[in-house]
Amino acid sequence: MGLSFTTAVTNFSIMDYLHANAAFMNKPVLLSKSFLVLLSGPALFLLVLFINPFSLDHIANRVLATAVLMITWWITEAIPMPAVSIIPLVLFPLLGISKISETAAPYANEVIFLFMGGFMIGLGIEKWNLHKRIALSIVQFTGTGGNRIILGFILATGFISMWLSNTATTMMMYPIAASVIAVVYAKNDHNPNLRNFALCIMLAIAYASNFGGIATIIGTPPNVAYSSFISKKFGYDISFFGWMFVATPVAILLLFSLYLVLVKMFPNKINADTEMHALIKNDLKDLGPMSIPEKRVMGIFLLTATLWITRDLINQWGIVKLDDNMIAVFGALLMFIVPSGHGKESDDKLLVWADTSKMAWGILLLFGGGITLATALEKAGLIGMLGKWLAGFSGSSLVLLILAIAFLSIFISEVMSNVAQVIVFAPVVTGIAEAVGVNPFMLGIPMTLAASCASMMPMGTPPNAIVFSSGHIKLKEMIKAGFVMNLISILLIVLVSYFLVPLVMTILK
Repeated sequence: MGLSFTTAVTNFSIMDYLHANAAFMNKPVLLSKSFLVLLSGPALFLLVLFINPFSLDHIANRVLATAVLMITWWITEAIPMPAVSIIPLVLFPLLGISKISETAAPYANEVIFLFMGGFMIGLGIEKWNLHKRIALSIVQFTGTGGNRIILGFILATGFISMWLSNTATTMMMYPIAASVIAVVYAKNDHNPNLRNFALCIMLAIAYASNFGGIATIIGTPPNVAYSSFISKKFGYDISFFGWMFVATPVAILLLFSLYLVLVKMFPNKINADTEMHALIKNDLKDLGPMSIPEKRVMGIFLLTATLWITRDLINQWGIVKLDDNMIAVFGALLMFIVPSGHGKESDDKLLVWADTSKMAWGILLLFGGGITLATALEKAGLIGMLGKWLAGFSGSSLVLLILAIAFLSIFISEVMSNVAQVIVFAPVVTGIAEAVGVNPFMLGIPMTLAASCASMMPMGTPPNAIVFSSGHIKLKEMIKAGFVMNLISILLIVLVSYFLVPLVMTILK
C-alpha cells in the first residue's frame, strides 16, 4: 500500500485539524448562557468588593475581589486565559493596590524567559522535522506489533515532551499517530480489536505528553509556574538538574505504568508485521540522512540541555555564573544566529522571526499575570491566612497531608486549567507548609506534579482535549483509563515526595 507516515503528516494541516474538531474545541453554547458565564466574574467581583465577606482591610479585600474575578474567568474560560492575565494591569492601579510600574514588573519575571527560550528551541526542532525522525526511529526500535507500537509512541512522546511543552508535543505527534492508525487499519482490517489500538495510541500520546512533561522544568507550564513562584518568594531558583532528580523517576514510572494499563485494559492483539516494519524503514529512508539544519538544531538542543544539567558544576569553577533562564535564552539566540546551511541563501538562519508567529505568546502573559496576582495575595496577607486556616485541618501526619494535596490537585485539575491551578495554589500550599513547619517543597512538588497528571476528562489538560477530539475515544473510556492512571499518579507522587524530596533538598535549592 502506498500510504506512508510522512505522506499522512504532509497532507495533514493544522487548519484541517481545527476545522474537523471545531465542534468539540469550541463547544457552541446558547448566547444567553455565554453571556451569563461572562457576567458571573464581574458579579462575584462586585459582591466581594462591596460586601467584604471576610471583614478584611480595604486593600486585601480589593485584591481578593480581583482574584475572584480572574479565577472565575480562568475556570469558565469566559474570555481567553491570557486576556484574563492582564486584568491586574488595569484593576491594580485603578483600585490603588499597586502602581502600574510595580504591577507590570512580574510580566518580565526571569522565569518567563526560560519558557520563551524553550519555546523557541522547540520551534527549531519542529521547523526542521527533527521530531519526526526521533519518533519514527523509536517506533522502529520497539517493533511493529500493536503493543510495541504503543510502547514506541509512549517513549517517543514522553522523551520529546521533556523538552517541549506537552501541548506542542501532542500537536506534533497527533498527525504521526493518525497515519500509523490508518496504516494499521489497512493492514489488519480483519482484526476486531483495531479500535482498541487506535484508542490506545491516542491516549498514549496525550498521557505520555503529560507524564513526560513533568520530568523537566520546561516540560509543562505548571512546572514553570511553580518554579517562578519559588524564585519570586524565596529568592532562589530550583535547578534544572535538581528538578529532574526528583521528577524524572516519577515520569519514567508513570510512562511504563501507562503502557501496562493501556495494553491490559484495551487489548489489541495485533501481531508484528514485516510490511509495517518495512514501511517505517522506508519513511525514515525518505527523510534521508540528517540534513545540515537538523544536525545544527540537534547540536544546539544538546548544548542547551548539557548546560542545564551541568550548570551547578560550571558555576563552581567561578569563571562564569549561569542560570537556567540565561541558558534557555542563549539556546534560543543560537537558533537565530546559526545559519541553516539549507538552500541557496547562505545567510538563512535556523529560525527567522516570522517563525515565532507559531509560538504560544499567551502562555507568557499567563505566567506574568499569575505571578502578579500571587504577589498581591501574599502582600495582602491572604495567603498566610488561608494557609493557617487549612493547616488546622491537616492533622499531624505529613504523609497524609501530602496524599491529600496530591489527591485534590489531580482531581481539581480535571476541571480547571492546570496552569491557573498552580498559580492559585502554589502560595496556598506554601502557606500550609510554613504553618505546619515543613519545607515548602514537600507540599509544593506533589501539588505541581499532580496538576499535570489529570487523565480522566478532556478538559483536564490540552493534550487530553486534542486526542479526545480525534473521534477514537469515548468519554467513558477516557474516564476508565484516566481514573486508574490518576490513582497510580497519586501513589507514585506521594512516595517520591515523601522519601526522595527530603534527600535532595539541597539540590533543589
